[in-house]
Amino acid sequence: MPKQKTHSGAKKRFKVTGSGKLMKQQAGMRHNLEVKSSRRKRRLNAEQVLSKGDAKQAMKLLGH
Repeated sequence: MPKQKTHSGAKKRFKVTGSGKLMKQQAGMRHNLEVKSSRRKRRLNAEQVLSKGDAKQAMKLLGH
């Protein structure tokens, strides 16, 4: 059997932490930034832990 290939889109979007959780970048920081408050932009810029159901699917795509 050939090796499974990692999903190219998934490897760009998710990062696995040391404890095995998946981190993602929050949506909403691409455009219209001048209308958003600094506080909101700081919150959106932080990475977020992927939900349990989504993490299961993403782990499959990453080959973990």
